[in-house]
Amino acid sequence: MKKKKIVVIGGGTGTFTILSGLKKYKNLDLSVIVSMMDDGGSNRVIRDEFGLLPTSDLRQCMVALASKDSDETLRKLFTYRYSNGVGISGMTFGNLFMAALTDIYKGDQKKAIEETCEILGVSGRVVPVTFDKVHLVATYENGKQVLGEHDIDEPDAKQGKYKITNLEVIPKAGVNGDAIKVIREADFIILGPGDFYTSVLPNVVIDDVAGEIKKAKGKLLFVMNLMTKFGQTAGFATSDFLNEVEKYIGRRPDFVLVNNSKKFPTGVLKKYKSENAEPVRDDLEDGKMKIIRRQLISNKVYQKPQSDTLVRSLIRHDSEKLAKAVVDLL
Repeated sequence: MKKKKIVVIGGGTGTFTILSGLKKYKNLDLSVIVSMMDDGGSNRVIRDEFGLLPTSDLRQCMVALASKDSDETLRKLFTYRYSNGVGISGMTFGNLFMAALTDIYKGDQKKAIEETCEILGVSGRVVPVTFDKVHLVATYENGKQVLGEHDIDEPDAKQGKYKITNLEVIPKAGVNGDAIKVIREADFIILGPGDFYTSVLPNVVIDDVAGEIKKAKGKLLFVMNLMTKFGQTAGFATSDFLNEVEKYIGRRPDFVLVNNSKKFPTGVLKKYKSENAEPVRDDLEDGKMKIIRRQLISNKVYQKPQSDTLVRSLIRHDSEKLAKAVVDLL
């Protein structure tokens, strides 16, 4: 049977989660287009001190798609985060590995990415959306602009109260030709889940990525986030997410996948409330777009290492339930 060509567009933990589930289905030909604007945590070091493109989102996708036959110790190494050492605490082994490999290949980061995929036995294609060095810029309803993915992702208390009205990159970036190719060939294009303005939408503001998705023959699926996020999607209902997708892409998704479970791990919602976040309210009505509602919450609460200074999602989609919902659509 001919494999279905699936391309996931995003970056970060949400993309790792959906890829981890989809990888188990042998009838899928997987590709992932990855955002390349991260400038926080260890990626700040990778960009500022090594002069390279950020590698954390790439690394997570590689680990998610690593072959089950690849060495378990190697996969653990790629996610290992150093907790000691001046200048190295908070860095991940995988990021440093790819920085070293880029140096070995005389600055050819594309070659280093390909070789890392080979070493991990990646089943699928990991495609950076661009190889240009760019930064995200968000414009808010109060007229202020914020430069940098990290400062957009974790805004100060005052600025975070305003909504984002526009997202762009500077300088203007050219799209990686491989990204265009996998979009054009895809039977199914999946947006999300993940931080909306710092993981998902950054891909579609690169060159003509939005235009390619708009005219693509493949069906478009949007995976709705579980929670809102202060500074990005505070107060958003499901319809608000979809309106923004249509604004940036010019196309309404053919399908939207929404969590309908009210059962959250004990104590988690209280923690989120202290961060001005809440479950995304479902206000969608059946129409031209197909709405799939499933119980998608993982019962595991994420515990991040002490050396990780970035804000992380505590509750996440269940990778197996999420992948099954996608495969059922096929």
